Amino acid sequence: MAASEPRKIFLTGASSGIGLETATLLTQHGCEVWGTSRDILRLPQLPRFHPVRMDLASFDSIREGFAIALREAGAFDALINNAGDGAFGPLEAMPAEMVREQFQVLVDGPLELIRLALPKMRERGCGVILNVTSLAAQFPIPFMAPYSAAKSALSLFTQGLRVELSNTSIHIVELRPGDINTPFHERTKKVTVTASTEEQRRMQAAWDTQVRNMATAPPPEDVARAVLRAITTPNPPPILVVGGFFQARVAPLTARLLPLRLLEWALRQYYRL
Repeated sequence: MAASEPRKIFLTGASSGIGLETATLLTQHGCEVWGTSRDILRLPQLPRFHPVRMDLASFDSIREGFAIALREAGAFDALINNAGDGAFGPLEAMPAEMVREQFQVLVDGPLELIRLALPKMRERGCGVILNVTSLAAQFPIPFMAPYSAAKSALSLFTQGLRVELSNTSIHIVELRPGDINTPFHERTKKVTVTASTEEQRRMQAAWDTQVRNMATAPPPEDVARAVLRAITTPNPPPILVVGGFFQARVAPLTARLLPLRLLEWALRQYYRL
């Protein structure tokens, strides 16, 4: 890319939260951003922002939306897989279709976009693929097992891709946010179940812990700044962690040092289970 040319970015989930803040910051820094949403009317009206209708639960929608954006852009300097949603409830009560949709949106959709973006990046000999995973990839969230598992899968896919492309100048970056103060939690789908009093208490305790965390969590602008650094740094780090001090610094170290039984005990205490 010539120094005078703006970076061209493809960003999923640009209508709210981390995606909206990222689109805003990148366009403010002169990037041309093609941002997606299932509902194109929810996308922002910003200079240098190009709205793309895309439903990550549909391969046809992914392929059609990306093809249109690629024709407009000519090539992308960065692909940012950011979009996602969550589902909350006991695993045995969660409908199979809901579990499949979690993996489609959080894993299959991003992988399809990577397959679509990589040939042009290989042809040009450069590019950045940034996958937004989650601290839940290391610390599974109680009653959100499919979400945690899907984020863990995307994390390992990212690592594997980084090794595969280590002989190229294409950079593969994983960004792991902890709790970030966005509308994500309030939009999480909740499974309605008939359960014992104790099981209802445990689910409510896990949910309330997340609510409290969100109330004091860092703003999405922190993640947007990390994304900007990752796509503008000549040699970005393979993994970026964004969040409060405990989640971003203490928790990852704890995950590496604690035996599994002790780690799971700590998770139960943290969520008051």
